[in-house]
Amino acid sequence: MKYNSLGRTDISVSEICLGTMTWGSQNSETDAHAQMDYAVEKGVNFFDTAELYPTTPVSAETQGRTEDYIGSWFGKSGKRGDIVLATKVAGRGREYLRGGEGADARNIRLALEASLKRLRTDYVDLYQIHWPNRGHFHFRQNWSYNPFNQDRDKAVANMLDILETLGALVKEGKIRAIGLSNETTWGIQKYLTLSEQKSLPRVASVQNEYNLLYRHFDLDLAELSHHEDVGLLAYSPLAGGILSGKYVGGARPKGSRGSINHDIGGRLQPLQEPATKAYLQIAARYGLDPAGMALAFCLSRPFMASAIIGATSMEQLKVDIGAADLTLSAEVLAEIAKVHRQYPLPL
Repeated sequence: MKYNSLGRTDISVSEICLGTMTWGSQNSETDAHAQMDYAVEKGVNFFDTAELYPTTPVSAETQGRTEDYIGSWFGKSGKRGDIVLATKVAGRGREYLRGGEGADARNIRLALEASLKRLRTDYVDLYQIHWPNRGHFHFRQNWSYNPFNQDRDKAVANMLDILETLGALVKEGKIRAIGLSNETTWGIQKYLTLSEQKSLPRVASVQNEYNLLYRHFDLDLAELSHHEDVGLLAYSPLAGGILSGKYVGGARPKGSRGSINHDIGGRLQPLQEPATKAYLQIAARYGLDPAGMALAFCLSRPFMASAIIGATSMEQLKVDIGAADLTLSAEVLAEIAKVHRQYPLPL
């Protein structure tokens, strides 16, 4: 297992991050504990969660259960000090989370205190804004994205409010570092500029989607990541499981995300299948597990701080973590590049 610095902080994270969003819906507390035990044994020191979790489906009834499971594992294992723990405060729009008001001074404090209680800890290592209040193009919203109805002054005022609140929480010892999620290039840079101008905590990372079928980060976000040391925490590196090949030809394995969430957040639609099949063919030609190949590709990217895996079975977890030991050959990478050129944006 390799480890990377989180932005310009002194926090070192494993290049594989254990994602948790199935715990409490698709996975039981016992399953969650077994996954954490195995991941730590294999060198994973980074867990990512959110106040919103679990998903599949997202609901008011299960909200917070994932953090509860992590907290009970900390209580049982005594390994809180060994783990870099990341969680998130929700953006605007979830009515059952404090009226859907989103991230601001009041809601961040309320959300963090609730998370700390569930997680059975006094602090989190990385606290992230799950999505911006002003709107964004993630979650398949790129097809209807319209930033021209945003109020710039209002957006910047909200960013400053967030940074000032997080800065106070850092001083109080409740947060070590701050991060963003589902952000744009302008949004990240504006946070960085405000941090420099106001001597407030600096954004260490951004958690955006990245996988063989969705490579938006390769462009202007990659440039920002390089120059400003804001590493990517890639979520959905297997495109919701699509890149494992289990949904090819309309298959819906029992208990899979695709059997519960019909289109896997807009990913499971006909246009992705030709690209998916092409990547599966590359894996087959070179004797690679397709999921392992997809994850190893993510880990090869120079902007990658950590790839966030998610598994509903131990078999899946072992393949995912095993990708850390897989180096793709120049021939495989060249074939991947050809497929990407043919299918640049299938999601």
